[in-house]
Formats: sequence, C-alpha cells, structure tokens
Amino acid sequence: MTAPTPSSLPHDGPHARVVVVGSTNADLLARVAAHPAPGETILGERLDVLPGGKGANQAVAAARLGSPTALVGAVGDDAFAEPALAGLREAGVDLSALAVRTGRTGVALVSVSADGENSIVVIPGVNATVDADAVRAHHDVIGRAAVVVLQGEIPRAGIEEAARAARGRLVVNLAPVIDVDTEVLLAADPLVVNEHEAALVAHALGAADGSGNGAAAPAAEDGSDEAVVTALLARGVPSVVMTLGARGALVGAGDLLEQVPTPRVDAVDTTGAGDAFVGALAHGLAGGDDLVTAARLAARVGAYAVRSVGAQSSYPGLGDELPEVTA
Repeated sequence: MTAPTPSSLPHDGPHARVVVVGSTNADLLARVAAHPAPGETILGERLDVLPGGKGANQAVAAARLGSPTALVGAVGDDAFAEPALAGLREAGVDLSALAVRTGRTGVALVSVSADGENSIVVIPGVNATVDADAVRAHHDVIGRAAVVVLQGEIPRAGIEEAARAARGRLVVNLAPVIDVDTEVLLAADPLVVNEHEAALVAHALGAADGSGNGAAAPAAEDGSDEAVVTALLARGVPSVVMTLGARGALVGAGDLLEQVPTPRVDAVDTTGAGDAFVGALAHGLAGGDDLVTAARLAARVGAYAVRSVGAQSSYPGLGDELPEVTA
C-alpha cells in the first residue's frame, strides 16, 4: 500500500465554513460476541480496517451534510495512512492543511460487542505532532471559519493555539478529557461533553477558580445532569451540550436548560456516534441554526450513525432520511 504524499492530497478548495483541528486514525474494528474480561481470550467474528479519529470523523460528518469543511491534522507515511484518509476524500473534506509526516498514522483498536457497545484503545501516532507550531501554520484557514471544532486527541498546545486562532464560533468537544488552559473552556460555545466528561470538567473549573467545592458532586449524589450543566455555566462556560446517548442531549446557555430527545433506533455499533453528533452540530451552527435546533439535528444524525458498522461509513449524506423523534 502506497503512503500519500503532500502533492496527492486535495488542495486549493473553497474556504471552509467548518474547520476541524484534530486527529486522524485508522480504526481496526473487531466484532465480538461480548467484550473479554481482564485476562480472558475470546474469538472474534471479523476484523475491518476503517477510517476514524475524532477529528476526521467530525469533519466527515459536517462535510457529508453539506458544509464546506477542512481538517487540520496529520497522518503518517505508513500503510495505515490511506485507509485513514478514505472517508475524508470521499466526503470532499479539504485536506490542504493535513500534513503527511514521517512516522505512524494514529490507530484505534476498537472492539464492538453484539449489543453495539464498543471498547476503544487509541494509539496517537503522528497526531501527537499536531502541536502549536503545526497549528500556527494554518492560522489563516482557522481564522476564516464560521465554526472551529476541537477535541482532546491532539496535544494540549495544539488545542490552545487553535482556540487562539479561531475568529468564528468555537466548539470544544473535550473528549478525552485532557488538561487544557481554562481560557479554552471559557471560550467554548458550546462545550460538548458526555455526562462523565462534564463532571470532570466542572470539577477542574471549580479547582481553577479556587472554589474547590467539587462542582461535579451533585451529579454523583443525585443523578442530576442539570446540576452539572448549571455548574459549568456558573463557572463561565458560555454554553454546554451534554450528550446522553440514547437519552439524547441536554443543552444549557444562560438561563436556558433544555432536554433534546433522540430517535429510538436499534443500535448496531455506537463507534463514532458522538463524533457524528458533534460534526452535525457544527454544520447546523455554521448554517445559522440556534444551539437547540442544531442539537436536535445532531441527535438525529447520531441516531442514524449507530444503525450500521463503523464510524464515518455510517454517517448520513444529504440525500439520506434521518430517523424522527417519536412520542
């Protein structure tokens, strides 16, 4: 398999409305009846090599819905580079800011059980080179975007540099939760996190402002997602979207706190569903939707994505019918 060269990547596309700064991986996806217990060896059903990475997934999701989208990131010069790029190419994502570096492309080891739940180990590879210098080289691309999307699969310095370069709306999906400057979190509009990530971020912001009151505690004690979202808003985050899986999402901004339902579907594979949500959210916001409207679209796109295997290959395009929320 031939590794890509910089000249083989798409260049000179139209200015991107959505710019994602993040990771690009090849997903090694194993289908299993059930996840193994520690120390247990099991037989899998099949192995697929699919495009993935949170940054690439989110870029593909936005592009497939019709937003001109660019990805700032890196792939290696190894055999996994081409499978990692396949979905981005197919979706028409502008890859002129995607570097090809000497080294290994990021890889995610994904096992998916019969009930659709996944277990993932990510090996960053050259995603670890998407640092401040790498991002600084693309300030112009980032600065022109209506929406800039960040996640936690590249180095802290790269995330912080991208946040400084953004002139449009900043969407921060802090997954996984890593230590970043609180100014990044306080610029997130919205901060997109699941309930576990939200509790960690609320606690970190509580420690950063010196209150030390453990803002995540209400959710742990009484199961209140609303309490954590309210705590994040009280810490100064402009808006929050807490993703809740099959329960939809909770949107908070100012005095607004609104539950967004998700369609009921039979889940086949949840891999990349959260990224589909974030990409669709960015697409909606870039098109002028308010946060709740964008989150409603994102919930439907996320539900669509869990109905088939893989991440990017499961995302809807413009002509696909999205599942509806039913009473």
